Amino acid sequence: MKVRLQSINTLIAAFAAALMMSTTSCSDNKSYAEYLEDEQKAVNLYLSDHRVIAEIPADTVFEYGEDAPFYQLDEDGNVFMQVIEPGDRENNRVKDDQEIYFRFTRRSLISLANYGTAAEEGNADDMGYGSMSFRYNNYTLESTSQYGYGIQMPLAYLGIDCVVNLIVKSQYGFSEEIANVIPYLYRIRYYKGKI
Repeated sequence: MKVRLQSINTLIAAFAAALMMSTTSCSDNKSYAEYLEDEQKAVNLYLSDHRVIAEIPADTVFEYGEDAPFYQLDEDGNVFMQVIEPGDRENNRVKDDQEIYFRFTRRSLISLANYGTAAEEGNADDMGYGSMSFRYNNYTLESTSQYGYGIQMPLAYLGIDCVVNLIVKSQYGFSEEIANVIPYLYRIRYYKGKI
């Protein structure tokens, strides 16, 4: 009898929590499509202050430096890359399934659009995030797929030792954050081997 009473209490508590969650989510009144619109507006606002080139150079020789343009890396405009340092493309190219470590900082473009500022987070200066790595083009591994497609895209064109600024929309970003619909501006440096 006591076990049955505990089960009923647990069910009632779960029902109450579900009811409370549905009530708070309804109060937001924003659809997923509206969140995607906000994301697009935030990306467009940021890019409006920069040169944007809608295609990858035919010879894959990119302008680089702090004033370089942002290159659109995919057809749908989910990832844009500004090359800060191109790395050694000739002698330091990535291979499929090669382990690549990276350090990054990132800022929310939604916060930048709404407030003019955004907190930086990442493992470039704060190892609270720990070492982060992926296996290039091996999305069967959760350790790789958790970072999304966007993080790896620059390595298709640049040397492993490159540094880039990268705009990544939510669907190409960290897998656990896709539902948040927040685009991020990353600054990423890639490395071979553990650092």
